Amino acid sequence: MSRDGKKRVEHLLSHVFELPKDLVMDLPRITMLGDMQVHVENHRGIIEYAKEKIRISTGCGELLINGSGLVLRNILPDEIVVDGRIRSIAILE
Repeated sequence: MSRDGKKRVEHLLSHVFELPKDLVMDLPRITMLGDMQVHVENHRGIIEYAKEKIRISTGCGELLINGSGLVLRNILPDEIVVDGRIRSIAILE
């Protein structure tokens, strides 16, 4: 089955059974608090960590957080919290 076909089936299953898409489709849940904090759930690990850039692996690609004074507050198997001045967030495939 192609990647697009698999995503359609997962989307349909989440809709029919009323399940959260982030769980069924292995998607990250990203929550931002202003420009001061990013909370990432359902990640696959840290790729790069610096005070100006953090790269996090996710099920839909790589999450790139740019800013200044970036600090990893919590690193748990299923969630990461980043504090600092957030300038941009991007998802790279």
